[in-house]
Amino acid sequence: MLLARRRPVAIWSLLVGMLVTTAVGLLFAWLTFERPAVPRTPMTDPRALAALVLFVLAYVLVMTEERTGLHKCKSVMLAAGLIWALVAWMAPDYGLDHEQVHRAVFHGLDEYGGLMLFLLAAMTYIAALDRLHVFEALRLRLIHAQLSYTGVFWATGALAFFLSAVADNLTTALVMGTVVAIVGAAQPRFVAVGLVNVVVAANAGGAFSPFGDLTTLMVWQAGKLGFFEFFALFVPSVVAYLVPAAFMGRGLPAGCPVVEGTTKPMRRGAKRTIALGLLTITLAVSFEQVLGLPAFLGMMLGMSLLMLHFYRLRMTRVDGEPSYDIFKTIARVEWDTLLFFFGIIFCVGGLAFVGYLDLLADGLYDGLGATVAHIVLGVSSAVIDNIPVMFAVLSMDPVLSDAQWLLVTLTTGVGGSLLSIGSAAGVALMAVGHGSYTFSTHLRWMPVIALGFAAAVATHIFLNGI
Repeated sequence: MLLARRRPVAIWSLLVGMLVTTAVGLLFAWLTFERPAVPRTPMTDPRALAALVLFVLAYVLVMTEERTGLHKCKSVMLAAGLIWALVAWMAPDYGLDHEQVHRAVFHGLDEYGGLMLFLLAAMTYIAALDRLHVFEALRLRLIHAQLSYTGVFWATGALAFFLSAVADNLTTALVMGTVVAIVGAAQPRFVAVGLVNVVVAANAGGAFSPFGDLTTLMVWQAGKLGFFEFFALFVPSVVAYLVPAAFMGRGLPAGCPVVEGTTKPMRRGAKRTIALGLLTITLAVSFEQVLGLPAFLGMMLGMSLLMLHFYRLRMTRVDGEPSYDIFKTIARVEWDTLLFFFGIIFCVGGLAFVGYLDLLADGLYDGLGATVAHIVLGVSSAVIDNIPVMFAVLSMDPVLSDAQWLLVTLTTGVGGSLLSIGSAAGVALMAVGHGSYTFSTHLRWMPVIALGFAAAVATHIFLNGI
């Protein structure tokens, strides 16, 4: 109870801290504006430094979302607005007019708008499949398949790997993770190992498909790689999954778990929804590769077909069936993720406008070289979400070969598996595991996960060159 009461106070303390940081930066800027002791640059301006601190504080709140209960979008949206206010205020002092700031903001909106519509359509399909019990039917079929513990371990891992290539890794991990938790209810050690395996598999599977992860989608939509070029990462992604799985699969309990109950069928219209989902993916790729149009147009066309499909289901609904209102399905979309994406793009865009990303690019690419830099970025994604990491790379826009773009896609995709907090899949499964799967239990397997990470990078370098 005491923790529950203190939690909102902690949240408001951090939010007030963000506002106080801005106020202190503004006051310091006003006091030093007419009397610079040294030649000033935008990056050393107190207002720019305040913007940087704001972003750091906002991201601290993002990383503590599970403890504070504050949705991750709220802090970064607040920071984005304040950062651009600071940028707009300081810009005239460095020869930048408001029209240039305006164009920079709309450049960020252009990038966000296309990705947001693409994700909206994709998430609507995922929500529709969930509403029609597609994932539930798959989950229950696995639970009652009478597999051994070893069979469940490999089945859930393999399905997580391949399913996450077309569905988001969070949904995939939740479906497969629930199977592991129910089947292994009497074997907490199996649950811990099985959930680590699901996290690693889901993150690895999302790395080789443009639809598998936000980072791959961002790279594809930025025009850095063609749709089919991502599949060069299939073998390295398999390696990133199989190497740790081979170690974790040793010493699993013998025998078959006993789970009572019955399976649940999919609801009417589920199979057509799956077919329309595959058609929508085909439309998105065709619009991009064949017609030269943005992929989100193909996704929105596919979403319109889904809406018509749900209209038909609603008009032919019989008593006892659930509502087929498509807008109730859209309401179940992960708006927190979409708005978090907005906040990250505009926070990073503001810092890039000031010049911080150029400084970071110099340190990474000129100082370390592209290969080492991408490995470092991949490891950092175990602590920092891979979305801001990848968007920062895209904002730096370094001159890279296709092999290097593939490398940074691979490392940021699978690097989040190193820690349980490194990906949405890991964070979600800590709740599913009910104490069996924790930060520390995942940490025990970090050496073999790191071995898989290194083996995947080596495999990519060997197969695809650098």
